[in-house]
Amino acid sequence: MYIDVQVFIYRKRRESDLKNYTVKDLMVKLSEYATVSEDASLFDAVASLEKAQEDFDKNQYPHRAVLVYDKNKKIVGKLGMMDVLIALEPKYKQIGDPAVLSRAGFSPQFLMNLQTEYSLWDKPLEDICRKANEMKVRDFMHAPTEGEYVKEEATLDEAIHQIVAGHHQSLIVTSRDDIVGILRLVDVFHKIWEAIKECQI
Repeated sequence: MYIDVQVFIYRKRRESDLKNYTVKDLMVKLSEYATVSEDASLFDAVASLEKAQEDFDKNQYPHRAVLVYDKNKKIVGKLGMMDVLIALEPKYKQIGDPAVLSRAGFSPQFLMNLQTEYSLWDKPLEDICRKANEMKVRDFMHAPTEGEYVKEEATLDEAIHQIVAGHHQSLIVTSRDDIVGILRLVDVFHKIWEAIKECQI
């Protein structure tokens, strides 16, 4: 009986080993992800994201980004919620990347003063709505860096390191030269959380 319990524990540990999972096991297939043309408007991009949310498995976490493709149907960019907000307030370009500012160690008071100094978000909501129809996705999408691509056969531990080291919300998954899916931080975290809960059994 003691040996059977030890074998069970060993097998459970092996099942939860990060090297036993590949990116392909956790990725969202490209066909299930929101996509939009680089020539589309901001409104079209957000509508595409909403549509993908409606069609996606309700038991999984919702999407937080849209993939952007060019005229050759090649994925050339990503558009996240933060990209949309920054696009709607172009004066952020005058002060630099807000994410860099927040990690640079400036005080909360200094960051709040930037809103007043640069008159951020001082336009009426109607102006924002109008902008959403006029702005093109290609003008504010994020072009993925080399560090945002991961092979579908990569192990989960490799992908986690890539996400943490690059501070990414998602990675674009490739098979040979084709993009086949997205590995989202939220899905990786969920898998880790499942493993943590199993440790308490």
